[in-house]
Amino acid sequence: MTQAQLVPLLQSAVVFGTVILYGALGEILTEKSGNLNLGVPGVMYLGAIAGLAASFFYENSVAEPSGAVSLVLSFLAAFVAAALGGLIYCFLTTTLRANQNVTGLTLTIFGGGVANFYGGNLSTLAGGVGQISVSTTSLAYRTTIPALSGLTVAGFPIGTLLFGYGFLVYLAIAIAIAMHWFLKRTRKGLNLRAVGENPGTADAAGINVTRNKYLATCLGSGICGLGSLYFIMDYTKGTWSTDGTIEALGWLAVALVIFATWKPLNAIWGSYLFGLLYWMYMYIPNLTRSSMELFKMLPYVVTIAVLVVTSLRKKRENQPPAALGLPYFREER
Repeated sequence: MTQAQLVPLLQSAVVFGTVILYGALGEILTEKSGNLNLGVPGVMYLGAIAGLAASFFYENSVAEPSGAVSLVLSFLAAFVAAALGGLIYCFLTTTLRANQNVTGLTLTIFGGGVANFYGGNLSTLAGGVGQISVSTTSLAYRTTIPALSGLTVAGFPIGTLLFGYGFLVYLAIAIAIAMHWFLKRTRKGLNLRAVGENPGTADAAGINVTRNKYLATCLGSGICGLGSLYFIMDYTKGTWSTDGTIEALGWLAVALVIFATWKPLNAIWGSYLFGLLYWMYMYIPNLTRSSMELFKMLPYVVTIAVLVVTSLRKKRENQPPAALGLPYFREER
């Protein structure tokens, strides 16, 4: 593989890996509370359409839109909309005691339907399919530091690979590191893990199980929404995508949680590996269409292999929270 092929492949791996990383980090935080939210794709859909709508209406309401204002508006809209999706999930599963698997899948369908409906409406308002323009917001998300992104070492564009991305790439890594520290080193993080492992014991120790589940699920869903916002603003440059890519990346994020064995730091390199595997078929010559589809399966195949290996080794630190997906009724404690 030549340098001209390697650099774009690695850049694509980082871009797609960042979307997956946000989704996986949000789901790791959610699952640490014992909630198994299979609605990650739906939550990501909600974040994407909310962020796009906020920037679209802002840019079309002022003569000279500010990149900083549009960035803040879209960022907050995406986070809040995705967090509301998590709130719906938590209300149904924690308060109303609905089945977690069914609720999560329903949320995926609901989020995709709502997002595509309003995405179509935005396209109509903009003058047709593909005519949505939020160039100011998109540029703000894609802004890099020229002095760093232009660095080369022996002719290799190291600056492009390490610093040629918008701030959301580095924010995702920072969130992963902060989440690792929170779960391992803080009392609130240990309390959250206790809720996911044994909510009855945690409740008896005075830990508010319901509050921890709500906070972890809503905050985790908000983080998931930032991943789809990055996809819309950076990869598609501010246009709405109806090809199902957001949903596919959402499911990859769920798979990455298992691959990373519920550890935020593992999710960093795992996400970029998934991004690399997702796009590798583009750089292998003479592949048929069916062969391309087989290559797209690689992240899932790797996840299954990791799941089998960790199950056979039975190391407790590589297993999911013991109470994951199980309802907790305080009166049955």
